[in-house]
Amino acid sequence: MDCPRSSNFHLSAGPTGPGAVVLLHAKELKKRDEFEDILDERRHTSDLKFAMKCYTPPVYKGISPCKPYDIKDMVLSSEEIEYVIKQLSKECCLSVTTLREEACEILEEMSHKLRLGAIRFFAFVLSKIFKQIFSKVCVNEEGIQKLQLAIQEHPVVLLPSHRSYIDFLMLSFLLYSYDLPVPVIAAGVDFLGMRMIGELLRMSGAFFMRRTFGGNKLYWAVFSEYVKTMLRNGYAPVEFFLEGTRSRSAKTLTPKFGLLSIVMEPFFKREVFDTYLVPISISYDKILEESLYAYELLGVPKPKESTSGLLKARKVLSENFGSIHVYFGDPLSLRSLAAGRMNRNPYNLVPRYIPQRQSEDMHAFVAEVAYKIQLQQIENLVLSPWALVVAVLLQNLPSMDFDALIEKTLWLKGVAQAFGGFVLWPDNKPAEEVIQSSLLLHSNLASLVRDQVVLHTESQDSDVVNGLLFRHITLLMCSAYRNQLLNVFLRPSLVAVALQKTPGFRKEHVFSCFRFLRDVFLDEFIFLPGNTLRDFEEGCYLLCKSEAIQMAGKDILITDRGDAVLGFLVRLFRPFVECYQIICKYLLHEEKEYFTEKQYLAAVRKFTSQLLDQGASQCYDVLSSDVQKNALTAFVRLGVVEKKKVNDCYIFRVHESAATRLEEMLGCKTPIGKPATAKL
Repeated sequence: MDCPRSSNFHLSAGPTGPGAVVLLHAKELKKRDEFEDILDERRHTSDLKFAMKCYTPPVYKGISPCKPYDIKDMVLSSEEIEYVIKQLSKECCLSVTTLREEACEILEEMSHKLRLGAIRFFAFVLSKIFKQIFSKVCVNEEGIQKLQLAIQEHPVVLLPSHRSYIDFLMLSFLLYSYDLPVPVIAAGVDFLGMRMIGELLRMSGAFFMRRTFGGNKLYWAVFSEYVKTMLRNGYAPVEFFLEGTRSRSAKTLTPKFGLLSIVMEPFFKREVFDTYLVPISISYDKILEESLYAYELLGVPKPKESTSGLLKARKVLSENFGSIHVYFGDPLSLRSLAAGRMNRNPYNLVPRYIPQRQSEDMHAFVAEVAYKIQLQQIENLVLSPWALVVAVLLQNLPSMDFDALIEKTLWLKGVAQAFGGFVLWPDNKPAEEVIQSSLLLHSNLASLVRDQVVLHTESQDSDVVNGLLFRHITLLMCSAYRNQLLNVFLRPSLVAVALQKTPGFRKEHVFSCFRFLRDVFLDEFIFLPGNTLRDFEEGCYLLCKSEAIQMAGKDILITDRGDAVLGFLVRLFRPFVECYQIICKYLLHEEKEYFTEKQYLAAVRKFTSQLLDQGASQCYDVLSSDVQKNALTAFVRLGVVEKKKVNDCYIFRVHESAATRLEEMLGCKTPIGKPATAKL
């Protein structure tokens, strides 16, 4: 990462004035809703009374809700399923009766059995659990009021961020608390392996989908028709996670488009007037699965969902996980999003029941909407004091003076707020007390010892835990909280790194480098497709706003105050650049001509562990399987690695010249080039 240029960002330059500052992007600071703690009332009233309250949620256009078995009957008798069954009967030489029976079995496996009794049971149990493990559960009630109106007007799709298994339980609990319809939730079929719990989830609104459909046309037809039938009838809000799985690193994962395409289809086929998409941001002071995630990122297989595993996890009931903040964003009208962007007429050219291959325009539109929703989720994620504290600590290992930590954290708080970050900081408490509270909440990761704040990178018992270095476990857990800052700091950080890599600070050259970095890390972070220039302008605007840089004609000028801000941002983003450099070096050492992803992950972990053991690198982030997988995906996209399918298995081959060039460009050994040539 370190370049030949000095790390000192100070630049003396000629005079500048308002007329010399040219910025097309001027991002307004968003005014966000206030939070209310719903546990406050729960702590003063009976849980049983809460669970057994009169529950009369508003319904879609006043219609009478249908029963779960009515939905199943509608799916099986739909024209689309009839058409697909007849087509498959011809293609596969199977009888219609056999295929219809298979469709019934698929539907029986996936469908929910929503029952009020199960909802009340969960309301009672979750109320007790949440009061035990959380200090507060805070909700923006203005968002709830908007959702209440939306549910009565059009079908609603809830799209929460995904950081924990608590997410879907929490949303159902909240909607029940506010007398809103409990959603039907897309859940992985893995949960069916949990005795009793799987069925309880089914009765509380979960419907189950396989992780992969394996080209099973009948399964896809039944699943998509099931979701669309619930949506068309306004049965209940449909909930699913765009990320597809929980983020182990606290960075938002790139979206999956399948379910989003399904819920959009009724609108494009004119079966509903509109559909509301509701982005929801769920923020945790402390994530329940933090240590489990670190183990998984270090290569330990994810534990299989089971009832016995759930019972073993009950020890969390004795721990404190701080507060949760749930922010319901403004409902987004699909009709408004599509206006002037998509033409619905092509859907009228064939009967509605005939499945159509998605056009390139439609795929691009779905992707654009998915990324827009994720960016709204990111915008409304809360930054806790600990995210700021741990970001400072990780840049000052192994320990830091407590007073210096307070000073630096308050400075970082100001920068985060200037960048538009949703920082929740108790203004009625001294900074010393706020930071001490954060350290106490995360006492498994850090502690205050004789005026020094120390990260627990050494174990009192053994340096090795379950075959893994204790230091690496702690640092990856801390990195997950640090990564929350990147949601706010990403674009300014990319500009800062581009400035460090660009001699002369010419705006066009800085933009060229910015575009190169953005392209490399497209699979690591969330960027709106085709938005490179606006992302650059936003990064520059925020740096100008924090008085780190000035724009002067064709040059970017670094202010005296800019050294601290830009230096911090470069150090914040540096681990990701170093990770990709190290993985490039591994690929250049790879002796096998072809390898599978499994072989790649094992080998790159061994290679990077050796570098860390030898002291040749301090970049522990490269041990993360998330980073390793994202890098492989990026390298395939960039042409550094070739990917092809052989016997239903994907294999990879390195293009050495492209890998060498990328490694050199990341390390500043090769110029990135002018805007027209800023690509591999």
